[in-house]
Amino acid sequence: MTDLSLIRRHPWKSLVTLLAVVALSVLAVRWWRGPLVAVETVVRRDFVQSVVASGHVETPHRVDVGAQITGTVVRVPVQEGQSVKLGDLLVELESAELRALQRQSEVSVVQAQARQRQVREVQAPVAEQALRQAQANLDNAKSTQRRNQDLFQKGFISEAALEQFRNTVNLADAQVRSTQKQLETARPAGSDSALAEAAVAEARASTNVARARSRYATISAPAAGTLIGRNVEVGDVVQPGKVLMTLSPAGRTQLVVAIDEKNLHLLALGQKALASADAYPQQRFSADLVYVNPGVNVQTGAVQVKFDVPSAPAGLRQDMTVSVDIEVARRPAALLLPGSAVHDADGATPWVLIVEEGAAVRRPIRLGLRSGASSSCSRDCARATK
Repeated sequence: MTDLSLIRRHPWKSLVTLLAVVALSVLAVRWWRGPLVAVETVVRRDFVQSVVASGHVETPHRVDVGAQITGTVVRVPVQEGQSVKLGDLLVELESAELRALQRQSEVSVVQAQARQRQVREVQAPVAEQALRQAQANLDNAKSTQRRNQDLFQKGFISEAALEQFRNTVNLADAQVRSTQKQLETARPAGSDSALAEAAVAEARASTNVARARSRYATISAPAAGTLIGRNVEVGDVVQPGKVLMTLSPAGRTQLVVAIDEKNLHLLALGQKALASADAYPQQRFSADLVYVNPGVNVQTGAVQVKFDVPSAPAGLRQDMTVSVDIEVARRPAALLLPGSAVHDADGATPWVLIVEEGAAVRRPIRLGLRSGASSSCSRDCARATK
């Protein structure tokens, strides 16, 4: 019986045999060629390396507002989250006693000024008049003494009477010196004038203190900004040192970001970044790196960096969470390949598989910039396979 007749009698057996032969042939070819792998083509284009991190919005400083005196709160006209201008009233304290003390000190100034005028307008003229009277008495006593000296020499009066006239002259002379001292003290350079002037200055200083304490009863905004904290209510008794409100001043805005320390070597002051608030992810804005903390947080292994925001979006608010994309390097016309195609990328000798004559061959490469899922290589990587 011929082979042809057998095929006709058993066609299904022949088909199975044929399929088995074909399958074995395909398997043999695949074994000879090796496993099939996906191929990625290296591309050449501009490449930017970036570091992505998250942080929050912060003004360069915050102002804690407190009282400088002990007092009872009678009015709080602002609310947390409210924007205020410089000088706006934040808290008002009870001030009746302070106003009374201020009035009392102002009366003391008036009294001290009256005493100063009395020295200048009354005491000094009276002293001048008393000096003229004392000088006249002295001149009269001396004249009388000279006449009685002649009478004594002629024997008309005794030695005791002459001594009495001498004592009168000495007494008049003492009165002249005393009134001279009184006049000197009453004059502008004298001690009474100095004391009166010092009393006026002291009273004025006390008045300034009383006025300042009265002003302390009204606590005003030290700068324009937004109130981000309020810890006081009407009726509270506040004391110096207690924080009543926290003010975020208007002006320069910063982003405070924590960067993993492994990326510290990539950072440099002046680098540009694009940021977005988590509340408005589609609204991106530019930022500039202006500060890198010299220390590393030992618990988190992160470094604190700060960015200035030249033009902050209107919706950007204090303590908002933000994402920051920092451009740390740029290479024009770089050779790029997917990071998944690079083996042992963090090792000393990274390598890829290169297609050569239809087969994948291992070749070492030298990596350049790396960012996300892409890497640049510094030589012609040709075609790299995964």
